[in-house]
Amino acid sequence: MAEESTECLLENNKFHEHCSGCKVDQMKKSRRGFPFSELFSVWIIVLCTALPISSLFPFLYFMISDFDIAKKEEDIGFYAGFVGCSFMLGRTLTSVIWGILADRYGRKPVILIGTASVVVFNTLFGLSVNFWMAIITRFCLGSFNGLLGPIKAYAIEIFRDEYQGLALSAVSTAWGIGLIIGPAMGGFLAQPAKQYPSLFSEESVFGKFPYFLPCLVISCFALLVTIVSLRIPETLHNHKIADDASHDEESIKLLSHDPESHKVTKGAEKTSLLKNWPLISSIIVYCILSLHDMAYTEVFSLWANSPRKYGGLGYSSADVGSVLAFSGFGLLVFQLSLYSYAERLLGPIVVTRISGTLALVLLSSYPLIAKLSGLALTLTLNCASVAKNVLSVSAITGLFILQNNAVGQDQRGAANGLAMTGMSLFKAIGPAAAGIIYSWSEKRQDAAFLPGTQMVFFILNTVLALGVVLTFKPFLAETKQ
Repeated sequence: MAEESTECLLENNKFHEHCSGCKVDQMKKSRRGFPFSELFSVWIIVLCTALPISSLFPFLYFMISDFDIAKKEEDIGFYAGFVGCSFMLGRTLTSVIWGILADRYGRKPVILIGTASVVVFNTLFGLSVNFWMAIITRFCLGSFNGLLGPIKAYAIEIFRDEYQGLALSAVSTAWGIGLIIGPAMGGFLAQPAKQYPSLFSEESVFGKFPYFLPCLVISCFALLVTIVSLRIPETLHNHKIADDASHDEESIKLLSHDPESHKVTKGAEKTSLLKNWPLISSIIVYCILSLHDMAYTEVFSLWANSPRKYGGLGYSSADVGSVLAFSGFGLLVFQLSLYSYAERLLGPIVVTRISGTLALVLLSSYPLIAKLSGLALTLTLNCASVAKNVLSVSAITGLFILQNNAVGQDQRGAANGLAMTGMSLFKAIGPAAAGIIYSWSEKRQDAAFLPGTQMVFFILNTVLALGVVLTFKPFLAETKQ
């Protein structure tokens, strides 16, 4: 229907000459072949915003220890949770605002502000000298980094219809890769004066600020992405009311029945987002799975870094980085080669449901993995980490598709902003709750019921099970296409 509307408008010269959104529609109609440039732009923008979110987790345990705020080793997880959640708390407060601004002024300005904020605030976080500076800089980074919602709207609008599944898969893949490669970079590059004494001295800036290097590398990448993003087209239609009045009645009627048409149509009546159950139900499931994913990310790093006597793996930050780097490669291969086939064959809801169910089984084995050592531990942990991240991102991708299918272009930025707000709130709870629960679990090694880290993974599975249950009818609804 969208392509028929576009063709009719072109034939009747109803496209607005100075509308950037109309120019994008014309480009989509005339262009053939695989959208490599659009895919690359979306991918690096999402990667840029995802990298700093979890890059701190491999070294957060050591950073909190260096701040000397925790009185006992078992309390480090408690304070780490608050630093981990401050980013998401900031994004919770601003996501809807960024979505509304994206619908009013365009996707591109919000994208540029988001990538530029990474350059500034992520650099400052790497220079943190105390606990409160770390919290404030992470909070500001989250507050200004509101581009995930607008970039999902942009991805739907810049790709032709046959590639829209790929568009949202690219968003979730880059997001998932960023959440894995970010910690890998944090693990490899943190404390460089200790890890690579032949390259970095204790007297250098990287010796005085041992967690600055990973933040600096990510900020430099963000600066490059910001420069590249200056060239991306704006996809939002910006018609004036006077221009619309000049359209004949037939064109207005045609546009009003096209869910992907211009945002300024007079015949189409907006539906309240809060009354859009297919949207709201998918957002609720998305929030629950996001809570689980963020809590898992925090728990995995704390578990890997913790001493063996507390049920951890005794890994260094570099060891954690190696595991996460391998996971990122496996996730990339799967999402780019297999996910789109699975989604077309099964549909987004079934993919989400199956992924969540398999993740439940996998996560139940984690306490047993801690009992392994040597090569057996390395192989098992790497395979489990790859599988867990593939399943998590596959589930989230299905929900991305449901959310964007539930609304038209004129509400897509606000809808994604609403999803971002809910997701960010739940992700803010995730690290704080995970840190508190993990710290508590280390103090109950001799408990009769689920001692030590067994309780942590049981609680993670409980949250995930709730998300899986909600993917069934009558709760989760899908918009009829």
